[in-house]
Amino acid sequence: MTLQLTGIHHLTAITADAPANLRFYTNTLGLRLVKKTVNQDDTSAYHLFYADGEATPGTDLTFFDWPVGRERRGTHSVARTGLRVSGEKSLTWWREHLGQSGVASGEIAEIAGYRALDFEDAEGQRFRLIDDGGKGEAHPWSKSPVPVEHQIRGLGPITLSVPDLAPTELVLTKVMNMRQVRDHASADGNGHVHVFAMGEGGPAAELHVAVQPNLPTAQQGAGAVHHVAFRTPDIESMHEWTERLKSVRLPSSGEVERYYFRSLYFREPNGILFEIATDGPGFTADEPLETLGERLALPPFLEPRRASIEAGLKPLV
Repeated sequence: MTLQLTGIHHLTAITADAPANLRFYTNTLGLRLVKKTVNQDDTSAYHLFYADGEATPGTDLTFFDWPVGRERRGTHSVARTGLRVSGEKSLTWWREHLGQSGVASGEIAEIAGYRALDFEDAEGQRFRLIDDGGKGEAHPWSKSPVPVEHQIRGLGPITLSVPDLAPTELVLTKVMNMRQVRDHASADGNGHVHVFAMGEGGPAAELHVAVQPNLPTAQQGAGAVHHVAFRTPDIESMHEWTERLKSVRLPSSGEVERYYFRSLYFREPNGILFEIATDGPGFTADEPLETLGERLALPPFLEPRRASIEAGLKPLV
């Protein structure tokens, strides 16, 4: 059987205002803070993980807190993040809710084969609420301010912007075993979008690639996406992906132990950072499900430095 990714695992973005970020993603979007930790490569920065009620793989929206200026938008980047909800009524509810919260949004429209609603957070992080038809599992959070039936169910699709499809397509199809399933004009009229699917497909397992050669090269900052991660079930399949990248001579980080999952990082030919991540062991590795995100969690190798790390972090509340 061909080695397959099963969908989007998580997406990591950049914020320059962690307290405001926490308020927006928990109070306005109704997500659960499931892990409050630090960037393992830069312990002066928070790494905040928001997800569904059970911290399910495929629902994680995460942020590095860095004191940087705004993103310069352009190509060679992740341009928009899909968030799945169930039904047209949910999209209508979200449009009203965002408006009441002072968040501008577009109109509900047919975009990329789905009923959808575009909006941005205060730093310009771009999102698209997608009606996924209620397919697949959902794990709502009982303490969310958003009603259960309207809660965000998970990530996907994710949209990339590249100036040239061919090199990216080669890696997606020949290395990562995705398949192109359709294409369409970009919703904003700028370029053409090619849709690639993983595993069983559907919005939780789609990557949309917008070909936009007329845009400048993006420069990361607040409001930008740092990287997108794709799901692989376990350590054994991770070893297979590691060997696959070696066999095609695609440079990578090698396997990195992140404690909550194991990761493998590499850049596709247009420079966008990809990660493959295992579904487990998950965020309950060091905290009970009931109290996820309530204290600063540190992986074992950072625990001896807890006092100095905590002293270097600004309060979130």
